[in-house]
Amino acid sequence: MLVSVWRYAHLALALISSIFLLLLSVTGVILAIDAVNEKIPSYRIEHIDSLDLSQTITGLRKVYPEIIEISVDHNQFVRIDAIDAEGNTVKGYIDPQTGKYLGADKNKTQFVQWVTALHRSLFLKVTGRIIIGVASFLLFLITISGLVLIIKRQQGIRHFFAKINRDFFAQYFHVVSGRLFLIPILILALTGTYLFMVRIELFKKTNQIVEYPVTETEELAVADFPTFKKTKLNDIVKVEFPFMEGDPDEYYVLKLKDRELTVNQLNGVIQKEVKYPFTALAEQFSLDLHTGRTNMIWAIILGLASLNIVFFIYTGFVITFKRTRTKVKNKYKAADAEIIILVGTENGSTLFFANQIHKQLLADGQKSLLLGMNQYQSFPQAKHLLLFTSTYGLGTAPSNATQFERKLLDFPQAQPVNFSVLGFGSKAYPDFCAYADLVDTLLAKQAWASRLIDLHTVNDKCVDELISWIHRWSEQTNIALASAPAIYSFSVVGLKKFKVVAKSDVSENNSTFTLLLKPLRKMKVQSGDLLAIYPAQDQRERFYSIGWKDGMIQLVVKLFPEGFGSGFLYQLKHNQILEARVMANPSFHFPTKANAVALIANGTGIAPFLGMITENKTKIPVRLYAGFRKNNEITAQYLQFADEQKELGQLKDVQLAFSREQNGQYVMDLIRRDENYFAELLEQNGCILLCGSLRMQHDVEAALNKLLLARTGKSIAVYKENGQILTDCY
Repeated sequence: MLVSVWRYAHLALALISSIFLLLLSVTGVILAIDAVNEKIPSYRIEHIDSLDLSQTITGLRKVYPEIIEISVDHNQFVRIDAIDAEGNTVKGYIDPQTGKYLGADKNKTQFVQWVTALHRSLFLKVTGRIIIGVASFLLFLITISGLVLIIKRQQGIRHFFAKINRDFFAQYFHVVSGRLFLIPILILALTGTYLFMVRIELFKKTNQIVEYPVTETEELAVADFPTFKKTKLNDIVKVEFPFMEGDPDEYYVLKLKDRELTVNQLNGVIQKEVKYPFTALAEQFSLDLHTGRTNMIWAIILGLASLNIVFFIYTGFVITFKRTRTKVKNKYKAADAEIIILVGTENGSTLFFANQIHKQLLADGQKSLLLGMNQYQSFPQAKHLLLFTSTYGLGTAPSNATQFERKLLDFPQAQPVNFSVLGFGSKAYPDFCAYADLVDTLLAKQAWASRLIDLHTVNDKCVDELISWIHRWSEQTNIALASAPAIYSFSVVGLKKFKVVAKSDVSENNSTFTLLLKPLRKMKVQSGDLLAIYPAQDQRERFYSIGWKDGMIQLVVKLFPEGFGSGFLYQLKHNQILEARVMANPSFHFPTKANAVALIANGTGIAPFLGMITENKTKIPVRLYAGFRKNNEITAQYLQFADEQKELGQLKDVQLAFSREQNGQYVMDLIRRDENYFAELLEQNGCILLCGSLRMQHDVEAALNKLLLARTGKSIAVYKENGQILTDCY
């Protein structure tokens, strides 16, 4: 229930504010570009933080006999308004050490001024500021609710940066980029809200004014003014010079970041001090953070975050559309229905299958009712209970099934009911249909419930497996359901075309083949990304890890007898066109900032590593550990490749293990042998990447955990949370 509340709150806030947030994000991108642009060329000098005001004024007066004011902007560019020795007016940026003129004032273009006004107030003055302020606050609430949803999805903060299950691109992008830009967007929202509250004067700004008595002291040169000596140039906002030099009634006015000082021009004594309140200082700090005007890198980050908000809005509505695209029409009420279909779904695909069956039952005259699992209640006329459920996160209930277990106990049925549980998921994940299994077990314990059919599972939305369940259920109930695959299929979009460049053959000693694919259009691909293929041109998909080299995708595939994906790929011919899609997998890219890297694979898991090694242009020390069954022609190719990469300095060492050869070894044996290397690697901020089977991953992680506890006193979880152990296993 809690997840649903947060999800509906997240959606409602997004719907209310989407137009204004879209406007704010687009104008924010433009203003971020302007913030970067105004720093080019740079008029900032080195060591400005070491210059004091007395040095600066003394030096500048040698070049400019009459100075009206000096100012230092947020870029720490020093600007002067003065008259030079030849009587010419000088306004522009200077070098405060030498007085050299660097360039004229940078005035904002009319377009940037127009965008700024639109961003701040929509040209509606106070009303516009209120609208923008409310939109900023809603963005803050959206960010918080999104953070809660990610934490719920990942089963706690501990798994916040763990691998995301890939349902479809919009959902994957929404979560991954949400984690990446969480802090910048939160800062944008908070600072935008604060600036709004300050500008409509919700916070009063009352200056503290202190006037000091006039004291007669001997005259001093400007270079000897104590206040000027203590004041660094980078703390200055503006210095206003006396209009008449030598007039005791004319003063220097120093506007600093936190206060304003009025200084006697004859002796340097402070006559008046105006201390700015905390609200004014917070306003300035918020403005710097919100605009990125003080730091080019931060301005770029804010620009990307603003651009990302546009995509957040788009992908958020795509996710919502996918969840709601299946329209459910219920003809009967809970009190009258005889066949109850309960659905547990996260992104709507499970609901699609359930609804196709529900519509057929209604057309056949059956009293069918389709509800979410959280809507479970008493069904006095129920004869059959069908439960279609996916599994969310790490083996838990999807968002619309979180109350089911409690309600199952609260609402026992008054009559015997036959039940059948159908689980949907992917065997690529270790918790395949774990929640469906739990539901099946819970129902079996109810006195009123009788299992009609054993738990049935559907892998990767496989229509054939769904139809298998349909046949069994129809046989038990004598209720006819269609078994044509087309009824339960939906189209796949976003496919790209690839040409088959080369493919190796399998042999008696080798069941693995390599496949080279060339994209027909330019696209961004990186080793470690995934290629999704659709062998039957339906919703069933298979994923293969990509090795990217010389503009081509390299796959290493094991050919299984009657393999759905491998058989399809193996029958491809030279120059044949394949339609597939590349799925970005940023959590499994080569760590270019690591001190050293160990790559561990078994079988076809070596594919992305072949590409990663060629991407190692900075020549980070890389060791490859790989396990295979036999030493054959394809492993000979790997060794030849390794020798070539060693000569280029992109690979330091390679170790292969062969389990079916004489004195057979597994990759685990290599890791135990080199345990000192792995412990030192992780302790020295190195990275380990794992790709291959889930069994290999579990064995390797168990071995690493044991040796790390023994040698460093830290568990493997510590290094995982640090991003030093990356996995892509199946």
